[in-house]
Amino acid sequence: MHYKKSNLGILLVFVIIGLLIGSAVGELLGSILPDGNVVEMFFTRPIIRPHFGPATLNLIVASFTFGFSLKMNIISVLGIIFSVVLLRRYLFFYR
Repeated sequence: MHYKKSNLGILLVFVIIGLLIGSAVGELLGSILPDGNVVEMFFTRPIIRPHFGPATLNLIVASFTFGFSLKMNIISVLGIIFSVVLLRRYLFFYR
């Protein structure tokens, strides 16, 4: 499949939006479902959790601290898939 640069940017935006919406839905489900529920454990617990601890850059005048953490659950992955399907339909419809 051949994408133009603009389509790759749109794909990245759709993936990020799908990840954010999926994470929000997963967190919402996690707060609604009771603790220890099998569905809650399967759908809302993180399956991928990369974490890069804080790194500090001290420039004498200013100090910067950088860090990165990502929590992806099954609902987040489903959100990404759903957003990519929507993107494909959008690109097919507006050709």
